Amino acid sequence: MKAVVQDRIIVRGRTVGAADRHGVIIEVKGEQGAPPYVVRFDDGHESTIFPGGDFVVEKHAETS
Repeated sequence: MKAVVQDRIIVRGRTVGAADRHGVIIEVKGEQGAPPYVVRFDDGHESTIFPGGDFVVEKHAETS
């Protein structure tokens, strides 16, 4: 998986009824767009994450 700063992410809810989490990548710590990513979620929470199967990257308009 490759991403750049300003790409949006969606982390799918893992259990029935769990909401998806949406955010924007504010830092790419891996080489050449590789994880981990620092993400600012829409609720303001920031976290360093390693994407799994429940993770989708939506390319920023200028990087697509």
